[in-house]
Amino acid sequence: MFKNKRVNTWCLSIILIFAVAGCKSRFEKLLASNDTAKKYQEALRLYNKKDYTKALTLFDDLMQRYRGRAEAEDLSYYSAYTNYYLKDYTTARYQFKIFADTYPTSAKAEECRYMAAYCYSLDSPNYSLDQENTVKAIEALQLFINLYPQSERVAEASKLIDNLRDKLETKSYANAKLYLTIGASDPQNYRSAVIAFRNSLRDYPDSKYAEEMEFLTIKAQYLYARNSIETRQEERFTEAISMYNAFAEKYPSSQYLKDAEDIKKDAERGIEAVKKFLAIQQAELKLRESKQDTVKNNN
Repeated sequence: MFKNKRVNTWCLSIILIFAVAGCKSRFEKLLASNDTAKKYQEALRLYNKKDYTKALTLFDDLMQRYRGRAEAEDLSYYSAYTNYYLKDYTTARYQFKIFADTYPTSAKAEECRYMAAYCYSLDSPNYSLDQENTVKAIEALQLFINLYPQSERVAEASKLIDNLRDKLETKSYANAKLYLTIGASDPQNYRSAVIAFRNSLRDYPDSKYAEEMEFLTIKAQYLYARNSIETRQEERFTEAISMYNAFAEKYPSSQYLKDAEDIKKDAERGIEAVKKFLAIQQAELKLRESKQDTVKNNN
């Protein structure tokens, strides 16, 4: 009885194996075959049908088989676009660049050089994150413009560069402002804010944040002075006042002018207060020294 059960189980397993094998899809059978011409036709059909996942599987297989042959150019082109449509911009930009570098005389070289740069711009993250890809996108787009100055894509490439630079500008502004926000945790951050605002204004002199950043530079310098040791406060308050004077001359109608003027007045009061404090300190020191001299003379 047990023997019959084992035979039945074995037979059932064989039937299941053949059933699974028989259920193998048409696509899987094609992928496992060596019919490259049929694979090529099917890959294009799937690509045009927008079934990019299956198309990419066939393109990857065919690129290995057609390496060094004439068909490799079109396969490289379609593979790059397939990854692009699948939103794998990292792989797509690499493949577009490889195409442009490998086939510089191709009618598609200009298009692929642009698409490589465009994919970089699509991989540019929010301004609050690391901007390495943003910088590389700008470089790639500028290279495209330099290589193809007459291209109809130059206008779009220039617009993309402007948008990417705006992101870098916002990143620079936000980073500088952060030093001011966290200044209370360490007064040295106020000095870092002054430096960061100045660097941002130097890098982006036409920034839409320029007026605000110049005002915030005054504020950061004032807070830096107020949190300094008394012997350094006067010179640092004086620097804040000088910044205010330059700001008032440059932006006489600024929305920040009233606040800037209040900061200047506080800085002036700060100078007077620290002068009095240091004078008292100096007088007390002289009094102590005088008493010590008296004691010595009496002894």
